[in-house]
Amino acid sequence: MRSAYLFTSESVSEGHPDKVCDRISDEIVDLVYREATKTGVDPWTVRIACETLATTNRVVIAGEVRLPPSLMKTDKAGNEVINPAKFKAAARKAIRDIGYEQDGFHWKTAKIDVLLHSQSAHIAQGVDKAADQNNSEGAGDQGIMFGYACTETPDLMPAPIYYSHKILQLLSAARKKGEGDVGKLGPDAKSQVTVRYVDGKPYEATSIVLSTQHLDESWDSAKVRSVVEPYIREALGDLKIADDCKWYINPTGKFVIGGPDGDAGLTGRKIIVDTYGGAAPHGGGAFSGKDTTKVDRSAAYAARYVAKNVVAAGIAERCTIQISYAIGIAQPLSIYVDLHGTGKYGEDAVEAAIRKVIDLSPSGIRRHLDLNKPIYAKTSAYGHFGRKAGRDGSFSWEKIDLVKPLKDALKA
Repeated sequence: MRSAYLFTSESVSEGHPDKVCDRISDEIVDLVYREATKTGVDPWTVRIACETLATTNRVVIAGEVRLPPSLMKTDKAGNEVINPAKFKAAARKAIRDIGYEQDGFHWKTAKIDVLLHSQSAHIAQGVDKAADQNNSEGAGDQGIMFGYACTETPDLMPAPIYYSHKILQLLSAARKKGEGDVGKLGPDAKSQVTVRYVDGKPYEATSIVLSTQHLDESWDSAKVRSVVEPYIREALGDLKIADDCKWYINPTGKFVIGGPDGDAGLTGRKIIVDTYGGAAPHGGGAFSGKDTTKVDRSAAYAARYVAKNVVAAGIAERCTIQISYAIGIAQPLSIYVDLHGTGKYGEDAVEAAIRKVIDLSPSGIRRHLDLNKPIYAKTSAYGHFGRKAGRDGSFSWEKIDLVKPLKDALKA
């Protein structure tokens, strides 16, 4: 392991075109869970894989679903079909909350198409058949998922992605409050932080990149820097800014046209932003728009949960976990642990302990982390990991309540 190096991660704001799509897709997931609970439908039966496309004043919502009756209607031929009204309303509410009221993309005037259809029976049988046979549902797909944690930040996240997110979170909060000139920023923004590591620890920021939409066309890069620099310095907190740190604030100049009007967006195109900023492997599957039978989402959450608890327990300073699944099969095919030479126990012992303390089948994960609820819209920007667990059950995978069970299992 290198002790001295530079590492960079980026984040994008909630108004980035791809993040607008992630937000809408997750609002749809929340809508389906909320309607199921409201109408007495078992949330365990919810199935949704929702993709969103956004461009100039146009949003297209597509995918497969198994819906509660409250989201259906009867067509002229007497057939049960999806009622688009509540889906369109959820999308408009999301766009409005993000802050888009510009000519080329406005929450009120954007045309929204809802092209959802019933879930494939062949996909459904892979999940449902296992549940019938073993009282534990099968994985919604094959795939590999990774989780990671380290001691670099209080939330046990890698420093470059942690600070990149924090810059945009502070600017977003200030923009929505309308604080002075920062209230004239637009929703679309990207940040990037390069961190110098010394003796394997984050030491200083050597370059800071921020491109942010602004609504005043007279602003240039210097004006934008004067507005955002105090928030950047606040976000970096205890991380030193190098004396020769390179600042690139709106380096191309004006950035007035932003969001889906400036560039098309799609669900699931920011998977590295969503996870560890490139500091850890990624299995390739996106999270947003999926119910938690899809192990792309639930197992990635479980992998982070376990890795974070391993580090929080003092078992290692760094931990990477891989879990693999086959469609229709409940239990993972493999669990792999890498402690990067920082562990107090061998990786094989930690792998065995993990199997003892948590059921990593899709049913086990959903039950342990209480995932069958409308908690996903807030995951759609600023990362799915390194967030605070909420009273509403959101970010339950960030809890460290597995510390004692893991320690006990390793001592046994």
